[in-house]
Amino acid sequence: MESILLLAHTEADGSLAKPALEALAAALALGGPLTVGLAGTITQPAADQIAACGAVRFLAVTGDAFGAPRYATDAAAAEALCRAAGCALVIAPGTSRWARALPGVAYRLGGRVDTHATGIAERNNVPAVTRWFYRQRMEAVLTRAQRPWIVLLDSGCMAPWPGTPGTANVEPVSVDAPATRTTVSGYRAPQSGEQTIRPDARLLFVAGAGWTKKQADGAVHAADAEQLILGFLQKSHASLGGSKSLVDLSGEGEAVLRFMTHMNQIGQTGSTPRHPKGLSTCCHGEEPHAVGWRFIDQRRAVNLDANCGWARGKADVLYVADAFEVMRHLNALL
Repeated sequence: MESILLLAHTEADGSLAKPALEALAAALALGGPLTVGLAGTITQPAADQIAACGAVRFLAVTGDAFGAPRYATDAAAAEALCRAAGCALVIAPGTSRWARALPGVAYRLGGRVDTHATGIAERNNVPAVTRWFYRQRMEAVLTRAQRPWIVLLDSGCMAPWPGTPGTANVEPVSVDAPATRTTVSGYRAPQSGEQTIRPDARLLFVAGAGWTKKQADGAVHAADAEQLILGFLQKSHASLGGSKSLVDLSGEGEAVLRFMTHMNQIGQTGSTPRHPKGLSTCCHGEEPHAVGWRFIDQRRAVNLDANCGWARGKADVLYVADAFEVMRHLNALL
């Protein structure tokens, strides 16, 4: 197997996040000689975190200029690490930070890059990347002759490296930070109770347009729907998904769930999340929406229609019940 470089950026405290540990597990599974390249404000804690992984070298670009996500500095750090390592295969977590910078790095190095990979393994003594096309409907296996080959692995596709920390000998790589026109003044994030997208949540809760339609009494209860859904998300710490029909209602003058945006959309024209469990409510469950559930391990749905799409083999368990009543009971239990 060819030489491998694991490329990772550190968090604010100098550690490695879950996507980086997943990429490390994928790199180790290939079996080639491994070099670790780190970039960030501080890198020694990250190197110590994975010191027992068996890497032959630990390289690091360290400094305040490389702590913030910025194309110019990220690309400079990644390019320097790739040149110092001299590896044919570069594996990196598919974070927004690397996805923005590494395609440009591949061009600078005269190599190639593949993003959104869901796996990498050895086939006929060469590395082969697995990824999906056409909104997760077709799976392809790719190999490339060009080197270096940079591969960005999507998070959630494999278990993180479970090793224990130690002490690593880090070789510094000198990089002159390029001139920048931006200054990072800080981060703004929603309160934990207001956050609805949680990629690491164990449960994905999906709401459909039925929440905003007329109910059994002939009235729309969008306000009650908001309270029930938000209450469940706060108690269960689930991640929220929405069908296209629901997130599009805001442009049609219909009653809407005010916290639902196109960022929550899953399915054929949305995201394809990966969670251990999923619960769908008031959704029809036809193919465009079910595509978004392709990688959910256990799928359950709540719908008053026993002949809905979820009942025709899309869900492991279908509850024929009123979603409002079900969620009131769930919130009371929680």
